[in-house]
Amino acid sequence: MRALGYDPFAYRLAATVIAGAIAALAGALLAIQAEFVSPAYMSWQRSGELIVMVVLGGIGSLHGAIVGAAAFLLAEELLSGVTEHWRLIFGPLLILVVLFLRGGLGGLLGKVRHD
Repeated sequence: MRALGYDPFAYRLAATVIAGAIAALAGALLAIQAEFVSPAYMSWQRSGELIVMVVLGGIGSLHGAIVGAAAFLLAEELLSGVTEHWRLIFGPLLILVVLFLRGGLGGLLGKVRHD
């Protein structure tokens, strides 16, 4: 951006403010909907699940994150019916996706759709 003559600080600041406002709104709506806010919502595991969803779906695209979230929740639901330790099965599957599907599941769906 600097090479093009733009100051990226203003854009980064605006993006951070907008993201913070959306996160605050989401937290307020969650508190209203649940009528209770548990400290469990602020655990590092929750953040880790969100990162796994993005990596699974494909980094850098909104549709990839949506596909990753759906795939994560579907895998959790199916694998937890098989065993209580579903993460032991899901972990190697996630590693395979990262190693062999550079664009994640979203990129794979895009390739299938265009072929």
